Parts: sequence; structure tokens; C-alpha cells
Amino acid sequence: MSKPDQLPRQVKLFGAVSLLNDFASEMVYPLLPAFVTGVLGGGAAALGVLDGAADAAAALIKLVSGRLADRTTRRGPLIVIGYLVAAAVRPVIAVTALAWQVIGLRVIDRLGKGLRTPPRDALIADVTPAPLVGRAFGLQRGLDHAGAVIGPLVAWWMLTRGADVRKVILASFVPGVLVVVLAMWAVSDGRRRKGAVGAAEPSAPVPPPPAMYRPVPPSIIAISLFYLLRMPETLMILRAQNLGVPVALIPLLWALLHVVRSSTSFLGGGLSDRIGPARTMWIGWLCYVALAAGMALAASAMAAWIVFLALGVVAGLTESPERALVTAATRGHRGTEFGVYHGLTGVAALVGGITLGLVFQRASGTTAFIVSAAGALALAILWPFWSRAGKVPPQ
Repeated sequence: MSKPDQLPRQVKLFGAVSLLNDFASEMVYPLLPAFVTGVLGGGAAALGVLDGAADAAAALIKLVSGRLADRTTRRGPLIVIGYLVAAAVRPVIAVTALAWQVIGLRVIDRLGKGLRTPPRDALIADVTPAPLVGRAFGLQRGLDHAGAVIGPLVAWWMLTRGADVRKVILASFVPGVLVVVLAMWAVSDGRRRKGAVGAAEPSAPVPPPPAMYRPVPPSIIAISLFYLLRMPETLMILRAQNLGVPVALIPLLWALLHVVRSSTSFLGGGLSDRIGPARTMWIGWLCYVALAAGMALAASAMAAWIVFLALGVVAGLTESPERALVTAATRGHRGTEFGVYHGLTGVAALVGGITLGLVFQRASGTTAFIVSAAGALALAILWPFWSRAGKVPPQ
């Protein structure tokens, strides 16, 4: 049993799972723009579809897995299967010959993410005391991004030692196996501890089945609009490459980005508990507006490095508050609510990724980032009124 002012052990275990999983995933992800455009001959639109289709596939399965996760006995299997699917599929990208094959495999990879994410987030929200929810998700996101530092560094080391992109992608199989083993351990640890205290603690009441149709909380709608307007990460990488950042340095740039994300995730989680998730997320949106405009105006590789790394602050200030807002909006069905949150943001990312990818390809990267910054600015201006009208808890 954890102390009231300490994060539960299971939260820490799943933080470690996230670290290892992103170690495996981020060996591959930052290399996909160069792989699709350079090796397979795709374009910016293909990258937009890659990000968007993957997020949308995860979104659809999250709606289902979130509803299933309202039964706590299903959470463990969903989590383990989700990590297993990703670990098995990710290395297969190394043997693809066409851009659509990469997109298909990336979609299957994200289906695994869709299976595991709502039950994992619901579990974290359930076992964490309310005053520590922001910090709990800050720890999970921080360790997730820490893994995303290790993965690109290993990929960069392999590239500098003569390995090609395909070999780096194939090597992601090793940490992927470790992810599955640790996830099984974390789930079984949770069951053992639950059984040990089950006789001493009354069982939590089982909530009635959620209504088939319920109003979506205003906070989730607003967050989804931000995902619609936000530039896909693959296009951020492509913009950096176009400004002169060599492909061999992209994994290093990606690793440094996640150093910023990891450190600011702990800050964002703590700030969310102190000043409220709505205010913390709003600050993150304003940071995105300034940095997206900066990427639009960047004219050199050095400027691309600076702005790209600074964009990591946005994730740190938005990811934990988003989940804290969803936790506050739930009414006994956290699995379903997290499924709705992840589902809507995934669909929004699909539409936004395709749209901004087309703008990038047919107009320019500068234009795409200006469009993204302008839309996010409008959303940030509306948010204080929106949050008051929708009674979003400021603290």
C-alpha cells in the first residue's frame, strides 16, 4: 500500500514499461521520413497519411478498448496484448519495399497502442490519489519520453557505425521483447497486490453500464481541436531536413527533443496539480503557437534545431494536464472516457495530418506551419471562455 503522498508502485512499473516501449518505438519512428521519402520514394503527403492513418487506427480501437476497460479484469490482458502486437510488427518495417506497406505496418503498430492505452490510463487514474493525478501522469509521460531519448541515440550510434536504416529498424525487436516481459510482470504484480489487500478492503462498487450516447465533455472537444491543428511530428522532422539537418543527425535531434519532453513532463504534471490542468494546458498551447510560427520563419539548420527542440516543451505542458482533465470529467467509467479522449484526438490527428501534409507538399512547409500556428492561436484565445462555459475545473 503506498503512502498518501507517494505515487503507487503500479504507476512506477507502468512508467518503466513506457520507457522501454518508447526505446523500441523511437529507434524506428524518427527514421521513417527519410525511409519513406529517400528509400521508398514517397512524398510529404505520404508522411501526412502515415501519421494520420496510424493515429486514426489507434483512435478507433481505443473507443472499443476503453469501453472494455471499464471491467477491471480485462485491463491486464488488453495492456499485454497491445504491447505484444507493437513489438511483433515494428521490426517487419525493415523488409518493406513500398510506402503503402510502411503505412499498413505502422497502422497495425498503432492498433496495439489503441488496445493498451485506455486501460493503462484508467488503471493509473484509479490507483492514484486525486491530489497526485497530475504527477502520476507526469511520471508516466516523463519516462515515456526518456525512453524516446535512448532509442534515437542507439539508432544514431548504429548509423554512425555503418548500419543502414533497415538494420536499425530490425534491431528494435530486442527492446520490444523486454517491453512485453515487463508489461506481464507489471500486470501480474497488480493482481497479486490486489489479492493481498482484497480481504481487508471493501470492493469498489461496480458502476452501471455507460449510456450508449453521452455528451462529450467540453475539455475533450477542445483537446481534439488542438490535435486537429497541431503539425504531425513526421512533417516537423521533414521541415528540419529541408532546412539542412542531415538524415544521420535526425535520431540525435529526436533524442534531444525527448530530453526536453521528459524533463518538462515532470514539470507539467506538478504544475497541473498546483495551478490546475486547464491553465497548464493553455500555457502549453500558447507555447505551441509561438514555436510553430518560429518553425515557419526558420531559415537555417541551426534555427531548425533550436525551434524543434523547444517544441518539446509543448508536450510536457499538455500531455499530463490533458489526462488530468479527462480523469476529472469521468463519471465512474474511466475506461470509456479515456477511450473517447484517445479516439477523438486520433481522428482529429488523421484529418489534420492529411490536410497539413497536402499544404506542405502543394504549397510549402512555411505555409503549413503558419496555418497550424494561426489555428492554434484561435483555439488558445477561445479556451478561457470555453473552459468557463463548460465548467472545466481550473484546479
